Amino acid sequence: MYCSLVLRLLEVQCYLVCVNRPDSLFYTIATKVGRRLDPHIASDYTRQNLAAFVERSLRNLEAEALDLVQLHCPPTDVFYMPEVFDALDNLARQGKIRHYGVSVEKVEEALKAIEYPDVKTVQIIFNMFRQRPSELFFPEAKRRNVGIVARVPLASGLLTGKMTRNTHFAEDDHRNFNRYGESFDRGETFSGVDYETGLQAVDALEELVPEGATMAQLALRWILMFDAISCTISGARRVGQVEDNAAAAELQPLTDETMTGVRQVYDRFIREQVHHRW
Repeated sequence: MYCSLVLRLLEVQCYLVCVNRPDSLFYTIATKVGRRLDPHIASDYTRQNLAAFVERSLRNLEAEALDLVQLHCPPTDVFYMPEVFDALDNLARQGKIRHYGVSVEKVEEALKAIEYPDVKTVQIIFNMFRQRPSELFFPEAKRRNVGIVARVPLASGLLTGKMTRNTHFAEDDHRNFNRYGESFDRGETFSGVDYETGLQAVDALEELVPEGATMAQLALRWILMFDAISCTISGARRVGQVEDNAAAAELQPLTDETMTGVRQVYDRFIREQVHHRW
């Protein structure tokens, strides 16, 4: 069973990835660097700035080394700057980081990133509303033995099946102020899907939910059907949500009929809006 919880620890955004195996239980702390840059521009991804971010995380976590450091959705130009990845290699040689990876917005960025041989993981939006990564990127990542961390697995909550046309979002909630990309990449909010269209798609997907499961569990189990996936970041506000999310890994594999049904819903409602963009 794979699980991933998002938390804020000592003012450093981290992901606590726990992998439960019959013979062991171990934890990996994965953090990100780069988004503190203001303005967030490629030219400031310097050796000095990256080293400073890592040192800050080491202090805050009271750690000797960071298990996994990820570039936090940098500008596309960064993926074409070998000196950035040389700087990360240098931090690894110093023993300050054990591994490094990237978080990306687009498939093209993911494919470029894994051309660097020491990129170990790619964090990318992947869910039933964002299926393009599975077509070219997943096979290439598997070939290079690169781990994939699926983020935004529930499309900002749309794929929980709990939202309606009357759902209200707080003023400071990105689902209110960033629906059309006013503040950052539109693909981060509802995976780039128009809210009304997303609700229609969810109505169709509800018919595919296995007996005894929830819409959210179907969405998470669908992701785990892809063997290229290492883990998924499933946000939760309550213990019960954590337990429900983890239970998705215990569901029986989805049938071919269900997988085909999900693809048909995607093709009917979603593909035209998102497939070519991310």
